[in-house]
Amino acid sequence: VQLQASGGGLVQAGGSLRLSCAASGHTSSIYAMSWFRQAPGEEREFVALIKWSGTITYYADSVKGRFTISRDNAKNTMYLQMNSLLPEDTAVYYCATTRTLGLLENEYDSWGQGTEVTVSS
Repeated sequence: VQLQASGGGLVQAGGSLRLSCAASGHTSSIYAMSWFRQAPGEEREFVALIKWSGTITYYADSVKGRFTISRDNAKNTMYLQMNSLLPEDTAVYYCATTRTLGLLENEYDSWGQGTEVTVSS
């Protein structure tokens, strides 16, 4: 599976952005997808997960109530709607696929190239 992330940019604190992750290739093998992020000087961290059937979603505590993960199976695309953005949300955001519902990087098979989000205060 190949993943292409897009939608990042510069936004003021309190603003919103929507990230997209388009999947291609053997998309029938996708069980779940997630967003991770990596802030400058920090390790990559889990943000949100969605089971490809859409029946299960899970969020990191730091984004719960502000971010919403969704997917469009017909378009093979996953989204991350980010509202009430904070400067600490500044990071490169990556999408990835997994055959489990795990939250650890080593449980993920395919990764997108990342899209940069910068939130100014």
